[in-house]
Amino acid sequence: MRKGTIVLIPFPFTDLSGQKVRPALVLHDNKGGEDCIVSFISSRVAEKTGKFEVKAAHSPKNGLKGDSLIKVDKIATLQKKIVMGELGMLESPLLVEVDVKLKKLFGI
Repeated sequence: MRKGTIVLIPFPFTDLSGQKVRPALVLHDNKGGEDCIVSFISSRVAEKTGKFEVKAAHSPKNGLKGDSLIKVDKIATLQKKIVMGELGMLESPLLVEVDVKLKKLFGI
C-alpha cells in the first residue's frame, strides 16, 4: 500500500458513534508502522465540488464503482490491519489535485 492507493475500510463517523465500510484514499503509509492516513471518498457527487473536495470519475484503474468525491478534509489515521482490500490507484493528475487541496487545508 502506498500514497494514492484506494482502499476499502470501515471509516468512522465524525462523532465516533459508528462506522461504515467505504472507499478511502491513502494519503500516507508509514512503511515500518502500523498506521496509515486516509481521506474519505463519497459517492454523493454534487454538481459543484467544495473547497476541499476532488472529483474522481470511476475507472478500472482506481476501482471506484461510480463518480466520487475525495473529501480531503475528512481524514483519519487508522491501523493498516483494518484495510479490507485495495480497489486501485488514483490517477496522477488527481493525486496532484489532492496535494494542492491538502496544502490549502493546512495552510502550507
